Amino acid sequence: MRGVRSTAHRFRVPLDHKDPAGEHISLFAREYSSTDHSDADAARLPWLLFLQGGPGVRGNRTTQLSGWMKAAARDFRILMLDQRGTGFSTPADSVTLPQRGTPAEQAAYLRHFRADSIVADAELMRAALGSAPWTVFGQSFGGFCTLSYLSLAPEGMDRALITGGLAPLAGPPEGVYRSTFRRVAARNAEYFTRYPEDRAAVTRIMRHLDRVEEFLPTGERLTPQRFQMVGSFLGGNTRVDALHYLLEDAFADASGADRLSPVFLDQLPAVVSRRSNPLYALLHESIYCQGEASNWAALRVLAQFPEFAPDAPDPLLTGEMVYPWYFDEDPSLVPLKETAELIAAVDDWGPLYDVQQLAANTVPAAAAVYSDDIYVDRDLSLKTAVSVRGLQVWETADFHHDGISDDGDAIFSRLLAMTRTA
Repeated sequence: MRGVRSTAHRFRVPLDHKDPAGEHISLFAREYSSTDHSDADAARLPWLLFLQGGPGVRGNRTTQLSGWMKAAARDFRILMLDQRGTGFSTPADSVTLPQRGTPAEQAAYLRHFRADSIVADAELMRAALGSAPWTVFGQSFGGFCTLSYLSLAPEGMDRALITGGLAPLAGPPEGVYRSTFRRVAARNAEYFTRYPEDRAAVTRIMRHLDRVEEFLPTGERLTPQRFQMVGSFLGGNTRVDALHYLLEDAFADASGADRLSPVFLDQLPAVVSRRSNPLYALLHESIYCQGEASNWAALRVLAQFPEFAPDAPDPLLTGEMVYPWYFDEDPSLVPLKETAELIAAVDDWGPLYDVQQLAANTVPAAAAVYSDDIYVDRDLSLKTAVSVRGLQVWETADFHHDGISDDGDAIFSRLLAMTRTA
C-alpha cells in the first residue's frame, strides 16, 4: 500500500504472567516496513516496538508511511501492537467484560491489563519473533510502559524513546491531578485569548444544557459536565483549532436559536464517549497506582478547582480526567459501573517501576518533554527523568501532547539521534 508492506502477527500469552499454565489471551500486532527496502533487506532490519497511548487504545492503522513512521521505517521494521484488551487482541469492552461473570470477576480480570503485563507480553512477542533486544518507542501511556520496560526487562531493549510519557515513579494519583488541573486551566486561558468569542460560546452552551434537554445521536442526554469533555482538544497543537470549528457549529442559527445543531451533536460522540475504548475509563487512574487505591482521585482533586465546576460563572473545559459519573451517563459504560467502583477501591496494586534498576540503567534512552503538556505534567516528568540513569531529555514548548502527530518525523529523528550519541 503506497510504499508500505504490512504483515499481521498473532501471539498467545498468559492472562496472568505469574501463572503461565493458566488462561491465555490473544495479542495482535501489525508489522510495517518500507518498500524502499527489498523483502530480503526488510527482513534483516531491527525491530521497533511502538507502544500506543491510552490506556485502552489500539495501535495505529496506516495506509502509507508518514510522520514518525516514515522516519522509523528508514532503519526499522515497526511492530504496531494492539495492547491487551484492544483492537484485534482479545477484547475487553462492554460486550465481553460482562461475559467474564460478576463485577468482582471482571475487576479481577482487569488487574492484568496494566503496564507490567504489557511489558511481559512484549518480551514473549520478541522471543517469538526471534528478535535481538529491540528499540521501544512509547507515546504517552506507552511511555509509562516504556519506563516499566526499563525497570522490569531492560535486557530486552536496545534503546528507549519516549514522547509525552515520563510518569511519576511513586506517589498517589492526586499529585498528578493537582498538577494537570493547573495546566488545563492555563491552557483554557490560552485558548480563550486565541479565540475570545469562544469564551461566551462555551458558557452559552453550558447554560443551555442546564435548562434544555439535548440528546446525542446515541440517544442519551448531553449534560453540561459531559460537554466539558471537549476540553480534550486542548491537548493538541492542531486539534486546539479544531475545537474552535466545533464550537462554531453549536447552534442551528447563529442569530440566536435555542437548540443545538445536528451537525454539532453528530460530532460529539467521538469526543465524549468511551464506547470504543472503555479500558481508558476503567483503568486510567490505576496506571498511577502502586500499593494504594485511586478512589476517584480526579474527582476529589476537582473540588480544589471550582473554576471547572459546571455551575461556575464561566466554567472551564476539562482534560483527560475520569470521573465516576461517566458510568452513569455514557451508555457504553453503564454496564461496567460496579466494576469501575471495585477497581477504584483496589489498594494492593503491585509495583510498576524499579527505582534501583532505573538508577542503574544502561539502556540508551531519550525523552521529549512538552513544557505545557496538559496530560503529563512537565515538572513531574523532569523529576522522573533525573531518576533514570543516562536518560537524555529534550524539553520543548513547540509541541503539545500530540507532538508526534504534528511533526513526528523531526521528533522521532531527534530522539533517535540522541540515543545514538549517548
